[in-house]
Amino acid sequence: MSRPVSAEPPPSLSYAEITGKSPEELARLLEGDPAEAARLLGAAARYGIVEAQAVYAQLLLDGRGVKRDPAAAFRWFEIAAGAGLLDATNMMGRCFELGWGVPVDRSRAAELYRDAAERGLDWGQYNYANLLARGDGVPLDRDAALIWYRRAADQGHVKSMNLVGRFTEEGWGGLAADPAAAEDWYRRAAEGGDFRGRFNHGAVLARRGEVEEAAGWFRKAAATGTLGFLRSMAAYLEQQSHAGLRLIGVEVLARCAESGEAADLFTYGIALVEQDPDAAREWLGKAAAMGHAQAREALAETGLRGRWTLFRAHMRKAGM
Repeated sequence: MSRPVSAEPPPSLSYAEITGKSPEELARLLEGDPAEAARLLGAAARYGIVEAQAVYAQLLLDGRGVKRDPAAAFRWFEIAAGAGLLDATNMMGRCFELGWGVPVDRSRAAELYRDAAERGLDWGQYNYANLLARGDGVPLDRDAALIWYRRAADQGHVKSMNLVGRFTEEGWGGLAADPAAAEDWYRRAAEGGDFRGRFNHGAVLARRGEVEEAAGWFRKAAATGTLGFLRSMAAYLEQQSHAGLRLIGVEVLARCAESGEAADLFTYGIALVEQDPDAAREWLGKAAAMGHAQAREALAETGLRGRWTLFRAHMRKAGM
């Protein structure tokens, strides 16, 4: 039976108003005003609706519609996990792994991931496999990591599909290297929407000379990739022999520049030197105004094209 689980002030909505909402209705709250969603989901959480507790915890963790409070988020994940919600158990593991609201403790994170994994949660299986694959909080064990990735992949977990592909390509986890089988895993991950799977599938197509199709997958990867991934992807594309792929690399650098970080503004500015020197100077000026020394040096150069040639050589040497 649902009941209040918090010492916080009672919610402004009545028990009947909150408990009368279906899980689908509660989920739809996230599509509206963030502050109103946080208010209603916070009320539902305090009335003991377990799914709402986990979602409210995520809002607190992200600072969406409510002041960011990782410690409070962790407490709500803990309450929901205690009620048996596996997603909340997995999120407790994320908190311990990354130090969200609690001190970093990757051994404890591994325990929580394994608990969720053994009870069948694909995200728990994936996260536990990641720690095993890195030897982080647990002894390094790629054989075991592959087992858990496969279990998650069998449930349709696309990030795990991509990593099964990587293990298959490299011959890790006791496998014989099998590039053809790896390509199939990458394709499945790409079609499922994983940005790393999209990139790997695109790289396979590019190696085959199917550049137009590869370009489509690279653009899809860029649309959802994280900033760190985008930086690596841009460096990969910059080194390709096909001019069209290099241009996509410049597009990716433009997305990186949206971060507003001086290093990304500088890199994008340098990438524009050949095709649009005026725009290059504009972006380099923005980076220089933020104190980026190399951007100031580049602006002082009379021959920006020579600067671009040197920079490309630097990226290749650094493997950026």
